[in-house]
Amino acid sequence: MYTRILVATDGSTLSRKAVKDAIALCAAVGADLVALNVVPRYPVSYFEGGASISPQDIGRMEKEWADKSLAIVEAVRKTAEAAGVKAKGVLAKSDIVSASILTAAKKHKCDLIVMASHGRKGISRILLGSETQQVLTHSTIPVLVLR
Repeated sequence: MYTRILVATDGSTLSRKAVKDAIALCAAVGADLVALNVVPRYPVSYFEGGASISPQDIGRMEKEWADKSLAIVEAVRKTAEAAGVKAKGVLAKSDIVSASILTAAKKHKCDLIVMASHGRKGISRILLGSETQQVLTHSTIPVLVLR
């Protein structure tokens, strides 16, 4: 059925549920797991009066974010391996989460993407956007969305 499943996680309670279900699915079908966390880049403002921060501080902050992301995917990897599932953790540095998920799924030859959705509706969905919707719209492989 599936040989490699990508699970997108940000370490939140909702995404931890998706991770748990992805590990269970991998164990049931004998698939490998790829745990992905997308690390944002530090936002740069080009407008006058924007906060000024040194490049060293930006680099330090981005390293802290990457270290936190690495801890998230390492925890997923360890949990999966404890359940008998072969797994690896992957980081992507980008501000566009949905594109990073699709790129990682293609790069790692995944045949299913598992991700959580907040299930926002109405104006909050319009204002906050939906990474899940973007993945569903542009993915060429199946996507399992959990709430």
